[in-house]
Amino acid sequence: MVRELVDSGHEVLGMARSASGATALIEAGARVHRGDLEDLDSLRRGVAEADGVIHLAYFHGISNPKVATRLRILLGGNPRRIPARFAAAGADTDRRAIEIFGSALAASGGPLVVAFPTMTLASEHLVTEQEAPDPQSPGAVRIPSEEATLALASSGVRSSVVRIPPTVHGDGDKAMVPRLIAAARKAEFAAYVGDGTNRWSAVHRDNAAGLFRLALENGKAGARYHAVGEEGVPMRRIAEVIGRRLNLPTKSLTNPESARHFGWLGPFVARDNHVSSELTRKQLGWNPAGPALLSDIDRAEYFTSD
Repeated sequence: MVRELVDSGHEVLGMARSASGATALIEAGARVHRGDLEDLDSLRRGVAEADGVIHLAYFHGISNPKVATRLRILLGGNPRRIPARFAAAGADTDRRAIEIFGSALAASGGPLVVAFPTMTLASEHLVTEQEAPDPQSPGAVRIPSEEATLALASSGVRSSVVRIPPTVHGDGDKAMVPRLIAAARKAEFAAYVGDGTNRWSAVHRDNAAGLFRLALENGKAGARYHAVGEEGVPMRRIAEVIGRRLNLPTKSLTNPESARHFGWLGPFVARDNHVSSELTRKQLGWNPAGPALLSDIDRAEYFTSD
């Protein structure tokens, strides 16, 4: 994202939680603002220096929250509820950050572009940008973040949401596909649920960055955009690539077996996520060029253990 913005002539101030994050930002061409999502004063200071905000940060692991938050998640009740408490803490922190950004940008009407998961959308039909999130989806806890972002348009903020697929793939990917690979290594088979025809939408990281820039520069207040390069890749095809690369068999799992095999990721692996970006392409002139998911993950880089 930073390189995309810098190459397009923008000056970037990036928030970093760690020294390694700060180094990565500097190497990509950004100035560094140290802070984290739970430090609201830090967020206010950072946005005060900005003409617009692209909000990509989130709690993606238990090490992301501050120690006090982590303890509340881990020790705050029934251990079986730890994933739910973690998800709620991440969603609440995300919403508060969006409100901070919005209040700071209201005076200027500057742009705010917020990342939001397509896994909050309905399943088993092709979902367009016009559809609201599904309260029954596995990502429903994050719905207030989209609602808060779009509501800021009435305050004069040029706020928009870019919905991102479950896999944003490419060099440096540390998210969904690597977790599928790790689960296959541990179990010694690559898995899918049922007949594996449920689909994941997908986009290459470079294409996603390009869309966020376009939304920052030209996005409409209150708009939803879809960073979807491929509408839906069957999960069985993904498992087959992983199995072949690891020299492991592929195996169909039931939903209960999937929960045990994938842990918190189980409901997402079983979900059909068939998503269109036709309106986004027309409205912003976005033309994702790939590479496609299956060819991209069928490389040694995805299967090299540190």
